[in-house]
Amino acid sequence: MTTETRTAALPLPENPLPPVERRAAIPAGFVAGGTAIGIKASGRPDLAMVATEPARRGRMPAAAAAVFTPNAFAAAPVTLSRAHLAATEPAGGGTCGWADAIVSTSGSANAATGAAGDADQAAVAAATAAALGVPDERILTMSTGVIGVRLPLDRVLPGVTRFAGATADGSASLTATDAGLEAAAVALRTTDSRTKLATTTVEIAAAEGTPIAVTVSGIAKGVGMIHPRMATMLAVLLTDATVDPATLAGLLRPAVARTWDQLTIDGDTSTNDTVILLASGAGRADPIAPGSDAAAVLGRAIEAVARDLARQQAADGEGATTLLTCVVTGARDDADARAVARAVVGSSLVKAAIHGRDPNWGRIAGAAGNARLADEPVLVAAGLPATEAASRAGRPALVDPARLRIAIAGTLVFDGTAGGPVPADKAAIRAAMDAPECLVRLDLGLGRGTGEAFGCDLTEAYVRENAEYTT
Repeated sequence: MTTETRTAALPLPENPLPPVERRAAIPAGFVAGGTAIGIKASGRPDLAMVATEPARRGRMPAAAAAVFTPNAFAAAPVTLSRAHLAATEPAGGGTCGWADAIVSTSGSANAATGAAGDADQAAVAAATAAALGVPDERILTMSTGVIGVRLPLDRVLPGVTRFAGATADGSASLTATDAGLEAAAVALRTTDSRTKLATTTVEIAAAEGTPIAVTVSGIAKGVGMIHPRMATMLAVLLTDATVDPATLAGLLRPAVARTWDQLTIDGDTSTNDTVILLASGAGRADPIAPGSDAAAVLGRAIEAVARDLARQQAADGEGATTLLTCVVTGARDDADARAVARAVVGSSLVKAAIHGRDPNWGRIAGAAGNARLADEPVLVAAGLPATEAASRAGRPALVDPARLRIAIAGTLVFDGTAGGPVPADKAAIRAAMDAPECLVRLDLGLGRGTGEAFGCDLTEAYVRENAEYTT
């Protein structure tokens, strides 16, 4: 039996998402930029900012939606952003509201810094708001870096004021250009080795029936201390669509559940994880109503950008040499499929085997058998009814060894329906694994559920980098 014949029984599920380009493309209605203000000892860029265009600030701010870390040590920028969203849209409970800018500092997480750290973060927001001429509560904040270290306000506040405001000649540091958005992406980085960018354009029907192009773009950082709930990272998504905050939140949270909640590098969640989505309303498309066809199109675009950024983060994991992708089909439902995929890419034994180009299917089977469903909020966000989510959260995923099939890098290696291990050319599989991405596929043979997760191999370089992170 040929490899092609054997693996044809493990087809990849169809991808309904629009194609994504890895480049900066700033949507209408926004300005952006990045610069160095002295937080990082290296002198590299450490201040990123995205804001609504000056001409729009006197009118409606951007609709905003966000997903934050559930970590009990949530950092000062997380608590401040939640509070600001709640102040602008009380019904949103801190998950959505209105905003005119996002300001991100890199080099200090401003986490576990107590009341003084909270005051520092509020001062950053106030300085940004004053420079832009908007209310404090319409500023959202993000920070990344070492935990337990306060922001150096003597450098941050003058830097923020200078960068957000106009210069003496009337020019501005923030620009409505792709280069400005890319500069912001560069300034987000800490241990990232590559800048992470993604964009897609979709067409949404206007009232008169003429399709209107809508852009969704994103930037992100984060390659370590990453694990679902949600993965450790900062991300900014932008669109020129016209959407109210509640509808925007309803599109963002499911996308995060299927992408960044399926990303793991090392099994540790962070204090600062933040995804913020802004909609400027500067495009020509009609307002998007919840549950409409237009909302579905925009939701897929948001998920496509989020998915590609998550894959970029996994591929750039600290010390990583290989992107590990696990696709699961045939599960009882999508929740089980995502749980199994997440268990496989999160297994240290599987990650080590991928690094060694070892087609050890036993480690994959063991990880699948240990899979447990996500937390209740993640299950609800991904579409499971609340009552069912409550009863299944954290419970084992359904896996039957007699129905399980596993393929590594395109070759079927285990087929429970045919008795177990499948004779295969290990040398050929090892050669196929020696690539930038290793695809592991599992079919559970139990239903129509599908899911995927993203991770990377575990290397000596990861240990070295994190052993010396603060020294």
